[in-house]
Amino acid sequence: MATAKKSAKKPAKKPAAKKSAAKKPAAKKAPAKKAAPKKAAPKKAAKKPAAKRKPNAAFMKAMTPSSSLAAVVGSNPLPRTEVTKKIWDYIKKNKLQDSINRRLINADEKLKQVFGGKRQVSMFEMTKLVSNHLK
Repeated sequence: MATAKKSAKKPAKKPAAKKSAAKKPAAKKAPAKKAAPKKAAPKKAAKKPAAKRKPNAAFMKAMTPSSSLAAVVGSNPLPRTEVTKKIWDYIKKNKLQDSINRRLINADEKLKQVFGGKRQVSMFEMTKLVSNHLK
């Protein structure tokens, strides 16, 4: 038993490979390849000066609003884009956007007729309902 205890207390020998590696001269490494300098990406064709987009003719065609829509935007024929702008001006002027969810529009008496009797509509549904009142 005494021999078993002595062998347990002896420190483990270090492997001989590590000692011999330290004595050998360091092997010469091949020179590292330098990364090729990054080439600038080929330039795209020069942008044209800020030319205005050509509007779609269907949106620019003047349309006559119905009598209920005319109470909000006026009775003169207007393109769809102008009708939408005037409705938004009316909504903002009268503070008809819902205070919690700004995508919803609370209709007053004039807009309620345009929205088909609905008390509240989303801004995306609004354009669909308004298009029913243009001829």
